[in-house]
Amino acid sequence: MHKGSCLCGAVEYGITGSLGPVVYCHCSRCRKSNGSAFAAVSPVAAEDFRIFKGQESLRSYSTDAGVHRVFCSACGSPINSKRDNEPEIVRVRIGTLDTPIDAKISAHIFVGSKAEWDEILDDSPQYDERPSQG
Repeated sequence: MHKGSCLCGAVEYGITGSLGPVVYCHCSRCRKSNGSAFAAVSPVAAEDFRIFKGQESLRSYSTDAGVHRVFCSACGSPINSKRDNEPEIVRVRIGTLDTPIDAKISAHIFVGSKAEWDEILDDSPQYDERPSQG
C-alpha cells in the first residue's frame, strides 16, 4: 500500500493498487495549480484510492472541460485530479506520497506549452500534447 498526505497533515490517503506510469505534465494549468514547471502525476484506479483522514478539508476546483483538481483547503497541497470522462481513474500528485516508490518518469506531456524557462534534461519521451492511448 502507498500512503500520502498534504503539507499540513490534515489530509491522509492510501492507494491499495498499483501506481500507473509517472508522467510530468507541462501544461499551463498544471504549472499554475502546482506553482512549478510541471505536475508529477500517476494514474491509479479510483476504487484503489481512499481518503483516510481529512475529507472535510478537501476542496475541488473544476474546469468547464470536466477536470476536477482536489487540494487541501488548509495548506493548498494538490492531492489528485479527476475527469468526468474517466471516472475510473484518479491522477495522484506523486509529490504528496509518503511511502517510497521505485517508479521512474515515463514521459513528459504538453511540452508544446511548457514554461520557456524550463529545460528538460532526461531522455524520457516528450509529447507536444497528450499522447493517444491505444
